[in-house]
Amino acid sequence: MLTEDNAIIGRAISRPGTPFKIERLRYQLGQVERNEAFLLHAGDCAESFDACTGQNISSKIGLILSFSLILIWGARMPVVRIGRIAGQYAKPRSSNYEKVGDRQVLSFRGDNVNGLDIDDRTPDPERLLRAYFYSTATLNNLRGLLTSGFASLHHPRHWSLDHVRSPALKREFETIIDGLSDSLDFTRTIGADLPGVSYETGAGRGTLGEVDFYTSHEGLMLGYETALTREMPVPQNVAAQQKTKPTAFYNTGAHFLWIGDRTRQLDGAHVEYFRGIRNPIGIKVGPSMKDEELVRLLDIVNPDKESGRVTLITRYGASKIDQHLAGHIATVKKSGHPVVWICDPMHGNTQTSANGLKTRDFNNIISELTACLRIHTECDSRLGGVSLEFTGELNDEGFSVTECLGGSMELKEDELGLRYQSFCDPRLNFEQSLDIAFLMSNHFKNERRNARLNGAGALLKETVADGARPAVVDTSTMYEEFKRNQSTGGR
Repeated sequence: MLTEDNAIIGRAISRPGTPFKIERLRYQLGQVERNEAFLLHAGDCAESFDACTGQNISSKIGLILSFSLILIWGARMPVVRIGRIAGQYAKPRSSNYEKVGDRQVLSFRGDNVNGLDIDDRTPDPERLLRAYFYSTATLNNLRGLLTSGFASLHHPRHWSLDHVRSPALKREFETIIDGLSDSLDFTRTIGADLPGVSYETGAGRGTLGEVDFYTSHEGLMLGYETALTREMPVPQNVAAQQKTKPTAFYNTGAHFLWIGDRTRQLDGAHVEYFRGIRNPIGIKVGPSMKDEELVRLLDIVNPDKESGRVTLITRYGASKIDQHLAGHIATVKKSGHPVVWICDPMHGNTQTSANGLKTRDFNNIISELTACLRIHTECDSRLGGVSLEFTGELNDEGFSVTECLGGSMELKEDELGLRYQSFCDPRLNFEQSLDIAFLMSNHFKNERRNARLNGAGALLKETVADGARPAVVDTSTMYEEFKRNQSTGGR
């Protein structure tokens, strides 16, 4: 089978990518390290071939754009957008087999390995070519959307909130859009953004009409990743500034790849592959990661301690984050490694409902996220981003999926089966995703206000010099405040 796999993936032709956008992402992740930007990493747990439609893709991108706009409005900080999209077709599994009814069958490992149907579980290397095709089709659709004015700040209502049932969420988003429209009107008044024809009728996109968007997936199937890896010249300005070698190996199948919690063995093939590529990489950090192991891993994949190279994606679970995160932060600080810290509040909080469906409780997701914010503040560190599994997909009647419990829609366990569409892990739906966006946006807004109230310059320096910490936002009450605002219809 391995020989057949290699023969199949050998037929795959590398995407005609260039290293310029990969290097741009590395630079922007360096900005996240320095607290000059915030990282949003989001999308499906695993993509499926059947879900590769124009409607689904535009729904995903619309949700990511809406989420990032809400964050920008509250934080007044650029957001780096990386989608779990255009290649996330493989999933690691803890067991080679699973029981379906009274049958024991091979585990489903994603569409590029085998099928979800229990009679289609034999691994098929031809699926690798199909994964390549669907990834390319998704990328082409993405490019078409992002270069056609879809992401323009002049009409964010096009990102579709028509189906959102929560009046409070709609009002909150409309408030942001109204404020944005007023700001754009002001820029036009002073001549900073002169009105003209639309992009569709020949106008250029401009700063307000385009966004950076990057793709990512877990680097799980090394044969497939190797087939998409090419040695290419490092852009001259980058090579000169960073004094790098003139060429480097780039994975052209994604801008950003990550090592999963199951494949981060120090002497394993995955770490060896990731060590050799120049793409920015993520590393999942869970409760089983020892402090010394984390530093050794960083030494291997980033021996020169380059900025923008490594993002640590923490995923402990709400009940375990207090036991592990502070130690990991202290260890990395002591090592001198520059990293981006982002929180994955999804994977450590998966549970099984009474009716056997995998789900996640919104309360646990928020609990881990707020704990992460608190612990970083206590450790004089900074949470640089969030990694979420969410979807903007709708069913034929225009309703969001029902896979995670709670949120402002107060989804209950007996309602999970109404529109449960995931074939892998449960995802936040549109409303639940915006719940988190507004929670984080309000947190950053309060943080900015507190910073102003605490004073700046000499007063702040004097406070720190005296050993007192500047006042910080109390994250423990974030969700309670959110629920109160939902019930009263405002924030």
